[in-house]
Amino acid sequence: MKSLFVSLIAIGSITALYAQPELNGGPVNVPADGIVDGVYIKENIPTKKLIPYEYVREADVIWSQRAWEYIDLREKINHPLYYPLDEITTTGAWIRNAERWSLWTVIRNHVLNGDLRLFSPFSLNNLFGERDGDQLKYPIDPQPGMNFYTDSAYREQLVYYFGQLGPQSDIPLTDEFGEPMVKMGKDGFEEFVYPPRDTVWFTSKDIIQYRIKEDWFFDKERSQLDVRIIAIAPVVLDKEASADGTTSVRGTKELFWLYFPHCRFIFNNYFTYNDKNDAQWMSYDDLFWKRRFNATVYKKSSVYDRKIETYRTGIDALYESQKIKEEIRTIEHDVWSF
Repeated sequence: MKSLFVSLIAIGSITALYAQPELNGGPVNVPADGIVDGVYIKENIPTKKLIPYEYVREADVIWSQRAWEYIDLREKINHPLYYPLDEITTTGAWIRNAERWSLWTVIRNHVLNGDLRLFSPFSLNNLFGERDGDQLKYPIDPQPGMNFYTDSAYREQLVYYFGQLGPQSDIPLTDEFGEPMVKMGKDGFEEFVYPPRDTVWFTSKDIIQYRIKEDWFFDKERSQLDVRIIAIAPVVLDKEASADGTTSVRGTKELFWLYFPHCRFIFNNYFTYNDKNDAQWMSYDDLFWKRRFNATVYKKSSVYDRKIETYRTGIDALYESQKIKEEIRTIEHDVWSF
């Protein structure tokens, strides 16, 4: 009886060893039951607990500055946020990397599953008003216990934030006799009936930037300058399809905003690439906490509440951004200079 009990414990331990990584959403190196793609199971990141921020009292903050920055994914240092790319086939299948996901893949997966709250960049009652989504005022949530796949109203809303309408087909629909279908237009003339435009979903290659809103502050209790990211937003090119089939770029567009402290619980369990050592992959939360990325300031808190581009252009805007960074960095130095 004792040997049977020990055997059951051993079998249970082996089962838990291989089943544990499957309990987490991120990809792990266990492609099939009993198969380990490597020397060991990479379970540190998928199973680790989130390290909370240091508690900060209002009375201990003697200086603070809010800044908005953009992370350009074309820069080599920012490539761990951009790669690996995913793909959505014509049949709607979502093809993702088997070892690690890009930041966009992680975000898209959890928003669709209803695990991550999305904030619209503008008021749904005022589509052409000011884009102030970084204030996190316009949440979009599915019905309780539902998600993109089960809540039709939520699915219709997310189409705008995760994709765009493709080009209109130039081949009209036909009737049962093979003749083009026509309808009466608004001007009183007949016009052809075309199939509805397909939705083209955004993938990792479409994300060109991530914008972040963060607070820099000096904590006298710890005697150090610190920074906390408050919100993050993926950015794509704002394209417009012309009647002749060509596409023009009008600028950039924020898709939506996310509350970063909520994102940390998800980013904490997904691998990001380390080009120096495959045995020391970190999580996306580690990457942001260690600031292993390069960002450019495009706005700071001021009496004017304006972006740098409204009063500086070209290289002068980059110099202004660098100037703001240097001012923030010298705060800690100035505290200890007498």
